[in-house]
Amino acid sequence: MGKVKFLQGNHACVEGAVAAGARFYAGYPITPSSEVAQAASDKLPPLGGYYVQMEDEIASMAAIVGSSLSGLKSFTATSGPGLSLMQENLGMAIMGEVPCVIIDVARGGPSTGLATKQAQGDVMQTRWGTHGDHTIIVVTPASVQECFDLTVRAFNLSEKYRTPVIVLTDKTIGHLREKVDVRDPSEIEIIDRKRPTCPPGDYKPYRADADGIPPLAAYGDKHLLRINSSMHGEEGFINQSPQNATALSKRLYDKIENNVADIGRIKTFQTEDAEIVIISFGISARSAFRSAALARQAGIKAGAIQLQTLWPFPRPQVQEALGNSCRRLLVAEMNMGQLALEVERVFTDMEVYRVNKWSGEDLLPREILDRLKEVSE
Repeated sequence: MGKVKFLQGNHACVEGAVAAGARFYAGYPITPSSEVAQAASDKLPPLGGYYVQMEDEIASMAAIVGSSLSGLKSFTATSGPGLSLMQENLGMAIMGEVPCVIIDVARGGPSTGLATKQAQGDVMQTRWGTHGDHTIIVVTPASVQECFDLTVRAFNLSEKYRTPVIVLTDKTIGHLREKVDVRDPSEIEIIDRKRPTCPPGDYKPYRADADGIPPLAAYGDKHLLRINSSMHGEEGFINQSPQNATALSKRLYDKIENNVADIGRIKTFQTEDAEIVIISFGISARSAFRSAALARQAGIKAGAIQLQTLWPFPRPQVQEALGNSCRRLLVAEMNMGQLALEVERVFTDMEVYRVNKWSGEDLLPREILDRLKEVSE
């Protein structure tokens, strides 16, 4: 049976990772994510797992890629500046189709920025931080309970789709303490990567099944595993022909973007008859839900949507939640409008307004409410 604990968000992420079966952590401490490393160093060794203090973020990402390919569910944690350093090896993991999880506890930027202050400026970094045409899965908790639940989900999605997944939290969520139902692994769905079932001599590490996802052997298995970050064929050898480049890039894209119905998740508040809906994520979504409730009291038919999946953008789920009465959207986020750009791109038939804050302080319900009143006049 699970236990109810009073936990910090960063610690809840580690509890979720352990429940999902993670047994390897490599990382380099950085504010405000360092508690993830501390908790991993406590939790993993007694379970037969491994904690490795790395020399930097580049090596941390490389270590979890290698560990995952050796058969262990693996994760790391960082903040925006560290995620910048991880991008090259994150790209390698995307191209090599390596399951792993990166917890990004966002803080103010750019560069060193506001090292101990709040922000949500990593929206586009998580989507486009590494170069080239690619797609990625990013989940975004808005509570300490969701830090546990969505970290479990991140590992499940990573294993299912054979891809890196980012858990994007923020300084406030990471350091917030709340009651958490830490469920036992027997009480939750756990997904493990597909293993090859063919004879060892027939195995090709990038030969996809009908679902677009290849089974993954582990280093040391009877099945020979070749991982290649260059454009490659099914055997794992470099293949830079135009035909192969076209087919491989499309398969990597399609295995995620064609499964938004499975990957995408949102939470809603009174969107059924809403005339204006607030779209937000992370800690700002809590302010959005509160401001929508206050707006209702003031006679404004407002609703709110929290994106639990940030990327791929969960368009079908959001579209269904908006219903027929909504004609205006308000995007609430602690940056200069990164998520708003995507909302404007997707919902071209609606008026899209913004409420933003990038001072290192949380976006408050009254600030969203004031903007709601302003655009509802």
